[in-house]
Amino acid sequence: MNDVVHLERVGATGLIGLNNPPVNAASHALRQAILEAVEALEADPKIDVIALYGKGRSFIAGADIREFGKPPKDPWLPALCNRLEACAKPVISVLHGAALGGGLEVALATHARIAVPGVAIGLPEVTLGIIPGAGGTQRTPRLTGVAAALDLITTGRHIDAEQALALGLVDRVVTGDPRDLALQAAGDMRRGDLPTRRTGDLDTKPDDAALAKTAAELRKTRAHLFSPHRCVEAVAASTLPLPEGLARERALFQDCLDSPQRAGLIHAFFAERAVAKIPEAVTRPRDIGRIGVIGAGTMGSGIATACLLAGFPVTLVEKNADALGRGQSAIVGNLDGAVRRGKLTSEKRDTLDLIASTDMARLDGVDLVIEAAFEDMEVKKQIIEQVEKICPGAILATNTSYLDLNDIAATAASPGDVIGLHFFSPAHVMRLLEVVVGDATRPEVVATGFALAKRLRKIAVRAGVCDGFIGNRIMNHYRKAADHLMLDGASPEQIDAAIRGFGFAMGPFEMSDLAGLDIGHANRRRLDATRPEAERYVAVADRLVEAGWLGRKTGKGFYLHGADTGPNPDIAPIIEAERARHGVSPRPFTDEDIVARYMTAMISEAARVYDEGIALRPIDVDAVLLFGYGFPRHHGGPLHHADTLGAARLVERIETYATEDAHFWQVPAILRRMAAEETTFADLNREG
Repeated sequence: MNDVVHLERVGATGLIGLNNPPVNAASHALRQAILEAVEALEADPKIDVIALYGKGRSFIAGADIREFGKPPKDPWLPALCNRLEACAKPVISVLHGAALGGGLEVALATHARIAVPGVAIGLPEVTLGIIPGAGGTQRTPRLTGVAAALDLITTGRHIDAEQALALGLVDRVVTGDPRDLALQAAGDMRRGDLPTRRTGDLDTKPDDAALAKTAAELRKTRAHLFSPHRCVEAVAASTLPLPEGLARERALFQDCLDSPQRAGLIHAFFAERAVAKIPEAVTRPRDIGRIGVIGAGTMGSGIATACLLAGFPVTLVEKNADALGRGQSAIVGNLDGAVRRGKLTSEKRDTLDLIASTDMARLDGVDLVIEAAFEDMEVKKQIIEQVEKICPGAILATNTSYLDLNDIAATAASPGDVIGLHFFSPAHVMRLLEVVVGDATRPEVVATGFALAKRLRKIAVRAGVCDGFIGNRIMNHYRKAADHLMLDGASPEQIDAAIRGFGFAMGPFEMSDLAGLDIGHANRRRLDATRPEAERYVAVADRLVEAGWLGRKTGKGFYLHGADTGPNPDIAPIIEAERARHGVSPRPFTDEDIVARYMTAMISEAARVYDEGIALRPIDVDAVLLFGYGFPRHHGGPLHHADTLGAARLVERIETYATEDAHFWQVPAILRRMAAEETTFADLNREG
């Protein structure tokens, strides 16, 4: 026995308290201790019922991430689950906090399950590119039926205690302390009030219709993914005798382990955690009470909503009364939506503290001000200078997407209090927050930015100062690659389809229509004065804006967005005119050509961003693209994807493209070094 399990004998009940903080992850030590405890209690003639419960925050919240990618050590989880189910004495599990993945599989192997209200229950393995591998695909359908099991396993979603009871995953929902409930359930079992059964002895009722329906939906919506389809195959095997079904599950689990997608999804999983490791993490953040938000437009109202949902009192300031009213209405709509989705109670909504005003002086006393004004350097400088006088000592944050933070901070009497907090729209929904650190930004101000992100349930990534920081700088580069492909012969719809085929939800031209073509147009005008003469500037989008076609907001852009849908037929002559202006004869591109150029452009600029120190580590770059720009999780991010291609191959590819456009296609120095040294971005992550 070891200290991750607390073993007690209370009368005839053997209690196994799981104690592997912080979340009782199913580590090798915990598995070994559970096995030893069960065998000791099974052999004890004074014990007639065994009960498992979690001490601390959870029952078992899943696998131990420290063991990811390492060979399994005996007892591995499938063997432990089988041993629990085969125990000669009844075993009860009491689920609280979280019973996810391997934790739920352990519970499914026990002979009765008690759930505490508030517990999160689920099998999220598919989100990591694998399937449940310790009986989850075999025991779940025996309890819930095939259709419900498919829903849980192919989506990886979490359900609550009441939902689990309705599905048959648990036998009771009871409020109380897990240890007390374990003793109570043991007593009920002796009296015959709590029946026990081996899940593996149950039969799965065949449901070919549910299997066919789910398989068809996955082919339509997630054809590019590997593990969801293996989930269906595994659940289909649950009609076999349990040993045969478990063998089939294990084979499919191994197929998933061997898939490159699994590596990409695991990398994405770790990226979310790695970005919190910053030099300023050792510094105590400042306390934040009230937050001020300047600007009540789409971004400002979204930021205010995010802060309110996190429990912060907010003062919203907008100089125009009509705009302020629209912002307030947007916030009310956002909060009402949160209530409808169950993210916020109506009672809590009514207590949220929002002050809305056209008087900047109302910001007096706030601890943090976030300006979300128009993307204009002089406007932002004026706001910083004015606000600093109203609330001296407050942190002054700018939501700029591109502008030089050091230039903005130079306006302040205390530039160390100035930081960039680049939210992504809609700010109350999108998970990414770029925390932009200027030359003078104080460490405690950086730490406060990360602490705020945690309160807002966002993923913060530390970024240095350059035009566009990490994400927008990279996006500008690969967006140009898409324009060049269009100029050289590919249609916008072919480019979009190829990028969707790679795994993005939208292609670049679809995304431009969604955001509004005027957004990109304004940024291009900002850069006109510094654009090199050698750059192949593609003006197709400019012509659309000049025609008043701004995308979805006007019903027409690269595509039609009204009663008629599809590609905009009026674009063809604009593209032809642009090709004539550049002297380009269009040529065909395959979808593979398009993806190769688009991704190579993304990787090239991502590599430069890391090499210049704008991002701390390659994995930080990946996190920005994953959580802010819709990069397909199963590819892990641009620099993880780069490792699957290899630095030497990327250098060769860029040099080939450079024969057509030497200004755009330049090999990053870091890729040359990596090719010569045969290193990877994964190696650089480990060094970082």
